[in-house]
Amino acid sequence: MGDEPSRRDVRETYDRIGGHFSRTREHPWPAVERFVEAADRVDRGLDLGCGNARHAEVMTERVERVVGVDLSRSVLDAARERRRERGFAVDLCQGDATALPIAPRSVGLAVYIAAVHHLPSRDARLASLDELARVLTPGGRALVSAWSTTHDRFARETGFDTTVDWTLPGGETVARYYHIYDPAEFATDLERSRLDVERTFEERGNCYGVVAGRAEGKPT
Repeated sequence: MGDEPSRRDVRETYDRIGGHFSRTREHPWPAVERFVEAADRVDRGLDLGCGNARHAEVMTERVERVVGVDLSRSVLDAARERRRERGFAVDLCQGDATALPIAPRSVGLAVYIAAVHHLPSRDARLASLDELARVLTPGGRALVSAWSTTHDRFARETGFDTTVDWTLPGGETVARYYHIYDPAEFATDLERSRLDVERTFEERGNCYGVVAGRAEGKPT
């Protein structure tokens, strides 16, 4: 890849494609549905990198109040439209995953799905995982995912940076930045963060981690 994109570049990409992108993302991922279904009821949940809020909608089954955070305004507009059409409650907020506008130790359940791989440096990706750790209650649990080298479109064994084109109606293509994780690298980044890692697994070309907030007094 050429010059590394900035987070502003990533935001502007999704501001351009957000409406069309969101219309192609109707259904929640099965791994998210299983994770939420198995969770205890909690007061506050977080959908980090919420997109059109399809996973926030699932979380309302187990969470009293769900907050969806995304960097893109147009994507959040799509989330507001989905919320209105489908009649579920979610508080939506524009925010950066590396500096969340959420109080420490206030989130009992979170999902961070298909978003960390868009952050354009390892430092930023680790910072976002540390932010997730900061806002989780002690023992609060989260599901994190990223696109993996195990996906059948890639013939690579180690993680790498790339762009994947998105085609808008009319034929315009917009390049989207990805860091494609290999499973060992993904597990290493989770371990390097302030999260407690319960387990990692691969499914449908994605790396997943089930993680938790650290208990009081546990070293970071």
